[in-house]
Amino acid sequence: MRRLCLVLVLMLHLSWGFSSTVPPPSSPLCLPHQRAALLQFKNSISITEFCPDDSYAEHPKTEAWNKSIDCCSWDGVVCDELTGHVIGIDLSSSCLTGSLLANNSLFRLHTLQWLDLNYNDLHGSPLENTSSLFHFHGLRRLNLAYNNFDGTIPSELFSQLVSLTHLNLSFSGFSGIIPHQISLLSSLVSLDLSHYSEDLTTLTFDGHGFDMLPRNLTKLRYLVLDNVVMPDVALTSFINLSSSLQRLSLYDCQLHGEFPSQLFHLPNLKHIDLGGNENLTVYLPKTNWSSGLESLDISDGGGFRGSIPSSVGNLTQLISIDLSGNWFEGQIPDVFGNLNRLTSLRFSSCNLSGPLPITMSNLTKLTTLDLSYNYFHGPLPDYIFDLVSLTALRLSSNNLSGVVKSDMLSKLTSLEFLDLSSNSLLSLSTSGKDVNHSFPRLATVLFSSCSVRQFPSFFQTSKLEYLDLSNNMISGGVSKREAEGWEALRELYLFNNSLTSFEQFPGQSLLILDLRFNLLEGPILSTCLNLRTPNQQLFRVFLISENKLTGNIPSSICTWSSLTLLDLSRNNLSGTIPECLGNFSHDLQLIDLQMNNLTGKIPNSFANNELSHLFLNDNQLEGLVPPSLANSTKLKILNLGNNKLIGRFPYWLTSLPSLQVLILRHNRLHGSLLRSIASSNFSSLQLIDLSGNEFSGPLPTKLFQNLRAMREKPKWRSSYLSFFQYQGGEFSTGYYQTSVNVTTKSLEIELMKTATIFVCVDLSNNRFSGQIPEEVGQLLALQMLNFSHNNFNGPIPASFENLAALESLDLSSNKLGGRIPSQMSKLTFLAVLNLSENNLVGPIPHGNQFNTFDSDSYIGNLGLCGLPLSKQCNNHGEVEPTAPSVAEHEDSQVPFWQVVMMGYGSGVVLGLSLGYIVFTTGRPWWLVRMVERDLQYKFTAWIRRKKPKRN
Repeated sequence: MRRLCLVLVLMLHLSWGFSSTVPPPSSPLCLPHQRAALLQFKNSISITEFCPDDSYAEHPKTEAWNKSIDCCSWDGVVCDELTGHVIGIDLSSSCLTGSLLANNSLFRLHTLQWLDLNYNDLHGSPLENTSSLFHFHGLRRLNLAYNNFDGTIPSELFSQLVSLTHLNLSFSGFSGIIPHQISLLSSLVSLDLSHYSEDLTTLTFDGHGFDMLPRNLTKLRYLVLDNVVMPDVALTSFINLSSSLQRLSLYDCQLHGEFPSQLFHLPNLKHIDLGGNENLTVYLPKTNWSSGLESLDISDGGGFRGSIPSSVGNLTQLISIDLSGNWFEGQIPDVFGNLNRLTSLRFSSCNLSGPLPITMSNLTKLTTLDLSYNYFHGPLPDYIFDLVSLTALRLSSNNLSGVVKSDMLSKLTSLEFLDLSSNSLLSLSTSGKDVNHSFPRLATVLFSSCSVRQFPSFFQTSKLEYLDLSNNMISGGVSKREAEGWEALRELYLFNNSLTSFEQFPGQSLLILDLRFNLLEGPILSTCLNLRTPNQQLFRVFLISENKLTGNIPSSICTWSSLTLLDLSRNNLSGTIPECLGNFSHDLQLIDLQMNNLTGKIPNSFANNELSHLFLNDNQLEGLVPPSLANSTKLKILNLGNNKLIGRFPYWLTSLPSLQVLILRHNRLHGSLLRSIASSNFSSLQLIDLSGNEFSGPLPTKLFQNLRAMREKPKWRSSYLSFFQYQGGEFSTGYYQTSVNVTTKSLEIELMKTATIFVCVDLSNNRFSGQIPEEVGQLLALQMLNFSHNNFNGPIPASFENLAALESLDLSSNKLGGRIPSQMSKLTFLAVLNLSENNLVGPIPHGNQFNTFDSDSYIGNLGLCGLPLSKQCNNHGEVEPTAPSVAEHEDSQVPFWQVVMMGYGSGVVLGLSLGYIVFTTGRPWWLVRMVERDLQYKFTAWIRRKKPKRN
């Protein structure tokens, strides 16, 4: 947003001003043929229905054009005061859409001196063969910025309009290679070809085309090429830029190599922006800077090295400097005392260290100071609070210490944004005197991960909208007295503290309240929260998981008609789920009630088609899976595992087109899948867990044919759920994330901050029978497959060799026969294999991952031979007969392998999964390490049990 604002300011600075007022009475009226041409243009172009009403006052200017009114008084039209000829058209921000064709009447206005069509939504290839436009040989200024043109920039634009001095095609939708003919515009003073970085198309400057540009455009003063792709451009070409150059902006142009430092010596240079070029190396000069430099931005590069030179202190005209996101090291030089014009200083994420320099106290005009994500240490300097012009102060993620008091902050009467988070030795004063100070403009305070021990009181009289005190040491409760005030507060984050009670919502306008990971206990209504908000229509997010809440879920929660996220998980709540919970809010996206003690039936009242995440797992819920969930057509994650649900497979789930994760494990579901799932349309499903039920019969091949998301290469998907944040006076996007429980070899781990949904099929511990369908081998993205503890027979499908992404395979405790397909040795990601307790015969494959599996993976298959088993294979690939050893007869009732394999009892079972990292190289070390530790633990326990007792 900051960069867009700078671009807009530049564009407005470069644009030409004119008045569209009614001409004086002595001026001649608009010429009839020109008025007709303008009306024809109006009728040939459309006005888009979407016309944002923002600070740039977009409105359809042509809508009021009328033939009964002199066209020289029309909005956006300027005439020559002597001749009446139309000399200017400004249709910027006019909500126009459509195509400018070659025969458009607009191009018949031969007296036109300049044309401005920016901020519209024009499309097509309007400039191709529009020869009448190119007849304006005297045209000096052309601005087509902020449109939506298709195709490349026509070369005729440059070969015909050779008299142009100002050309602005920024954000106009053009793509492809910029024509070499642009170097013909030898009179250009200003050139802006900036491109949308979010656009799917790219605008490219090739090496030869750009090399001619600085050689021929010797009058160029303003060159803005932000987001224009320039990977082949030789950086030495920039040395030829005109000495009159005042602005050079090359943000995110994919430049690479070492940027020529001579550019910093240009005598007239005022603004230079080289940020966002990750492979560009820049060494700031130690001497001979351009003395008139006003702004320097080399942020987000990563290739800028060395220390910040002390010569920066000589740039007395400097207004803005941004070095964020680079590899500068050492201390900030103590040379800023002379930069008394500086308003913005950003050195975030630069690896800088040491104390903050004293000379910064002279920067009294500073409005933005960002030194976050560095290694600054020591007490927070008092002079920081004397920078009375500050509107944004960011010092987060350092090692600063001290106590922030209200009288210190009260000096900063212009402060709007304060971020002191992640300074573990920094705290807020809890003195009662602090309530006497007000902060008239302060809207955002981020003070998470510090040493705050008490809920602060001195922000109550401010206009604070966003307060983050998470990951602190706040203990006890938040009383009604402390919660009073805060009238403007929209978001409050208190997660990961030691709160024991929370008596009242702060303020009147709260949107988001996050109380996760605290010590809140007792019934929700009487002990923790009165569940009343002064403005129930606004409340959006309520998160209170990982506490010690007891009692029922009150039905009064359904009065929050705008609720988007509700998380009451991991508490000790009991009773039934309120019947209204499925339909009280049309905005509700997530309901998380997992890991409580809820009983009764799941309400059959789901009517919300915005619901995307529903977690009711690990409770005591009974009855059927409610059919009304079929109304939640945007449902992506459904976890009903570890309950007491009954009935057949809920066939209507197959009608949910967005369903990615389906977990019904460990319930009492039964019956065959043939009828209920055979015609499924699980095209988005990436995880299905039906383990621990009583399903029976053969597996339908149609199921695996329809799992399209599993048949393709793994796709990265966000594991976060977005919701509204109100920060700095406007809504933005925040994120909510749940955890991932993965159980493997009886060990459960929780994976946080994961990036994708783990691709898994778990049908273990059921009564499935028949052969494993060959179609399973077509699930190319599959990472975990568990068919253990069923009644499958027949061979292991040869198609399993195609499961190149597979990391864990468990087919144990079935009746599988035949040989292990030798081509399965190609599965180079396979880290866990369990084929025990089957009827497999023949040699065990060798090579790659199969050389790492021990004998426990094959125990109980009397016909298998070869390493790692002690049974050798004969020339026919069969078991070589051997005499039984004494050890094989000892303890025959409790063989060692049964004890070791106890960890496989539940197989590899997945719990709630919002994501899982897709490993791209090698075996996942954590999985192998868990298996090893589990086997070692089981072996030690067995040895202790078998050791004879002493008399």
